Amino acid sequence: MSDKSAPARPTPDLRSFTPARVALGRSGASLPTTALLDFTLDHARARDAVHAAFDARRLLADLSALGLAVTEVRSQAVDRRDYLRRPDLGRRLEPGSAELLERAASAPCQIAIVIGDGLSAAAVHAHAVALVRRLLPLLAADDGVAIGQIVVASGARVALGDEIGAILGARMVVMLIGERPGLSAPDSLGAYLTFAPKPGRSDAERNCVSNIHRAGLSYDEAAVKIAWLVREGLARQVSGVALKDESADRAPRRIGTFPPG
Repeated sequence: MSDKSAPARPTPDLRSFTPARVALGRSGASLPTTALLDFTLDHARARDAVHAAFDARRLLADLSALGLAVTEVRSQAVDRRDYLRRPDLGRRLEPGSAELLERAASAPCQIAIVIGDGLSAAAVHAHAVALVRRLLPLLAADDGVAIGQIVVASGARVALGDEIGAILGARMVVMLIGERPGLSAPDSLGAYLTFAPKPGRSDAERNCVSNIHRAGLSYDEAAVKIAWLVREGLARQVSGVALKDESADRAPRRIGTFPPG
């Protein structure tokens, strides 16, 4: 019987390419103490991210420093406990916030950007402003995409952006939101784009740019993808499964012309 050949790359080497838990070793029938302690620490960080308080005032100040006019709203979830137990409440605005947006809406706009806490306020605190800073010049390039409103939303689920976009008359909404924390990334930010937003849109009608964090997708890479999807979505008048991300090999088209119908 011939000897089995050694693997081309030893399994422990994989740990240099991924934060995933591979090649942890063992101590008897259990994990080594170091691996167990690392897991416990990462689990605690993920739990802390879910329950962390959202500093909306800090976000408003940082966005205002970029020269942006920002409106603050909240969902129908009255507190974090309510938010976690009733996801449906995070998808609708509380009445006072809806009235505030209706007063702020002056005319239909091309795009509204909504920044919501989601399941990781830590992700929003860490990454949202830096991403917006890189995204704005890309949207303004060439013929430009006019941003109608920047909205900061507390107690937000992804679908809250649909109601906000509909009230503001936005042709497309970009929701930047804290993603569900993982053991290797408790502060991952996601961007969800929806053309013709309105309550009742399904996830299949959205595009998602996810895993925006220091060990994941960089701010520059994410901004390029989002800007490309915005421009193509406006030009084709679609989003979701009908719009594939081809930003890596196609230049953005101008949004001055639209397909018939």
